[in-house]
Amino acid sequence: MLRIFFLLIGSSFSLAASATSDDIWLLVDTNALKIEVKKGEQTLDTIDGIAIGQGGAGFKNHRGDSITPAGSYTIGWVNERSSFRKFYGFSYPSAEDAEKALARGLINRFTYDRIMYAHRHHQIPPQNTPLGGQIGIHGLGRADEKIHKMMNWTHGCIAMTNGQIDHLSQWIDKGTVVKIK
Repeated sequence: MLRIFFLLIGSSFSLAASATSDDIWLLVDTNALKIEVKKGEQTLDTIDGIAIGQGGAGFKNHRGDSITPAGSYTIGWVNERSSFRKFYGFSYPSAEDAEKALARGLINRFTYDRIMYAHRHHQIPPQNTPLGGQIGIHGLGRADEKIHKMMNWTHGCIAMTNGQIDHLSQWIDKGTVVKIK
């Protein structure tokens, strides 16, 4: 009986793994305010009506600038019990972000080394740098959906309704690539 229990659990894990395949990735279009779920170059799903940072999208110069970072990231962690319903945290700042920030004098060599070390060792980069952190995709939680539909309101994250984040969660998990343009 115990052996059957373990076999059933093992098979459910493989089903979950196939639902969030390694070749699924997200393309976030910050101009069109949509996310495309991609497999290779094929679009499998599109989620419209997202919100981004109040400062638009681009290079984040500092914590609190309300800019959604443009670039390529992976989902580094998942918080299923976030106050924003679900939170998929990015591997932000990326190695590229760190290189640009060091060249512009926005971070020091110690911070740069910490970020690069994390990326080399497949860890979440430090989230308390001058470039900010805790950037990801999340739902609204108890926030007002009317505000969400009226404006870009986040401090740099990508937000969607609770129904949309629940729908997106079937496609993504830790390790999913997210390209923000």
